[in-house]
Amino acid sequence: MQAVERHSDHHHDHAREAVQAWVKTAILFGLAAYFAYNILSGNLSNYINERFAWLSYVAVALFGLLGAAGAAERLRGGHTHHHHHDHLSWPALAVVAVPLVLGTLVPSRPLGSAAINGNISLTVATGAAVTTFASDPSQWNVLDWLRAFNNAGDPASFDGKAANVIGFVYREATFPEDTFMVARFTISCCVADAVAIGLPVVWPGADEIPQDTWVRVQGAFQTGSFRGDTVPVLRAASLEIIEQPEHPYLYP
Repeated sequence: MQAVERHSDHHHDHAREAVQAWVKTAILFGLAAYFAYNILSGNLSNYINERFAWLSYVAVALFGLLGAAGAAERLRGGHTHHHHHDHLSWPALAVVAVPLVLGTLVPSRPLGSAAINGNISLTVATGAAVTTFASDPSQWNVLDWLRAFNNAGDPASFDGKAANVIGFVYREATFPEDTFMVARFTISCCVADAVAIGLPVVWPGADEIPQDTWVRVQGAFQTGSFRGDTVPVLRAASLEIIEQPEHPYLYP
């Protein structure tokens, strides 16, 4: 009787391990497919710095190979003793599956004003890559201008300097009606280290432009007061609503 019970328990253990192995294999294939989809769809730039994109290609290959190895093992019907401890528990499988589930259910989109919540900076770290006016300022983005401001120190030195920048509209309830920030997010590695930066812009009817609208702003800087500080303020001569750029983040 005990031998029959042991045999039954062994059979159930073997069946459970087989199911867990197939689930693990499916998750691995799912992760490979998820990374491949983000690469092919262009959504990858919503998550990581472009210079680390190669890691996603590695992930596709790694998850794909591991999934194929697991599928091959199960199709052979083999279950040797040294594979016994290779099975993940159900809680462990659930943890592994979380990124896949979230990535599938949560739409891929870049960060916007909802992620700022008042934490937007008018300063950036300066260093070897600091922009200088030896280059063409008409090609500068929000990050370039803030680097130049931080490096110069005197806001008045930018009075009359022309700018042509794009970003999304960010406003707070305390902003004057004619003022908004043209904002961008910078990421060094991935969205986990994203930092919101922006330039104050004066434009009549600024309060009528919906939050998160992508715009191209052209104008010139004039020293002014913003959030209690004296900073270069971009007084817009023209404002154009545009589509979100293919790569919405800036990379320090």
